[in-house]
Amino acid sequence: MKVFITGGCGQVGSHVAELHLQRGDDVLTIDNFETGRRIHLPESHDRLTFVEGSIADRALIDRLVGDFKPDVLIHTAASYKDPNHWYSDMLTNGVGGVNLIQAAMNNSVSRFIYFQTALTYGLHPEQNPIPLDHPKNPGNSSYSISKTTTEDYLELSGLDYVTFRLANVVGPRNVSGPLPIFYQRLSEQKRCFVTKARRDFVFVKDLASNVVKAADGVGHGAYHFSSGKDVAIKELYDTVVEAMAINDYPEPEIRELSPDDAPSILLDPSRTFADFGEIEFTPLKEIVSAAVAYYREYGVHGGYTHLKIEENQA
Repeated sequence: MKVFITGGCGQVGSHVAELHLQRGDDVLTIDNFETGRRIHLPESHDRLTFVEGSIADRALIDRLVGDFKPDVLIHTAASYKDPNHWYSDMLTNGVGGVNLIQAAMNNSVSRFIYFQTALTYGLHPEQNPIPLDHPKNPGNSSYSISKTTTEDYLELSGLDYVTFRLANVVGPRNVSGPLPIFYQRLSEQKRCFVTKARRDFVFVKDLASNVVKAADGVGHGAYHFSSGKDVAIKELYDTVVEAMAINDYPEPEIRELSPDDAPSILLDPSRTFADFGEIEFTPLKEIVSAAVAYYREYGVHGGYTHLKIEENQA
C-alpha cells in the first residue's frame, strides 16, 4: 500500500507512519515543522520519503500526490498553536485541506482519512455524551471553524473517507493541551492551575492502530474516537505528579472555567465500536507515564493551546 501522511512529524502522523512502515507500506510524509519534530520519524528508511513543506502550497501538493499516486491519504496536519492566528489556521486547516481533497479527487485516491475536533459541536453541546448527528456549531475558535470547514468540503467531495472526531489525544510527542504544560511547569517548580473541566483522554497509539484499520477499508464517514468516559483535569494533573515522582505534592490553583472553555465534551463512540470493534483503551496512568518518559528524554516542545485560558498563567 502507498500512503501519503500530512503532518508526518506530529504526534498522530508520526505514530501512524511508524505502523505503516512496520508492515512494509510505502509512506510519503510532509511537514512544515510548525509543531512537528523531525526526530519523530526515522532519518532514513527504504520505504519512507519525507518532504519539508506546507500543504497550503497547491503546486507542491498537486505534484506530490500526482507523482506518488497514494492509495490512501491520511491528513493529520493542523494549525493550532495560537488562538489568534486566524490566517495561519485558515491557510493550513482550510486552504491546505482543500488542496489535499482536490488533489485526491484528481488522482483517484481510494480513501481519505481526516481528523476533526470535538469542538465542532460547540462549547455547550445540547447532549452529553454527544451523538454523531448532533448539529455542528464550530464558532467557538479559529481552530474549530477552520477544521470544520475542511470536513464540510470532504463531505462534499464524493471521496471515500473516514473522519475521526477526536477526544483529547495524548501520549508521547504530545505538544498541545494540559499534559505538556503540567510537565513543563512542574519540572520548573512553578505552580499549575486546573480548571473544573472534564475531558476524555485517549492514547495516541490506540488511535493510530485504528487509523491503520481505516486505511485498510474499515468504516465510512464520521466516527467519534472516544473512550466514552471523561475525567477531571485535576485527575490528569495528579497523574502527572505521580508519574514524575514528586514527593511533596504541589497543590494546584483551582480556577473556574473561562468563557472559551467547555465544562465537558464527551463523545458517544458507539458507531466506532460497532464498525471498528471494541477498543481496549490504555489506562490514563500508562498514557501519562509514557508521555513523561518521552519529555524526560526529548524535552517539552510546545505546550500549545487553541484556547486562551493559559494566557494569564505566569
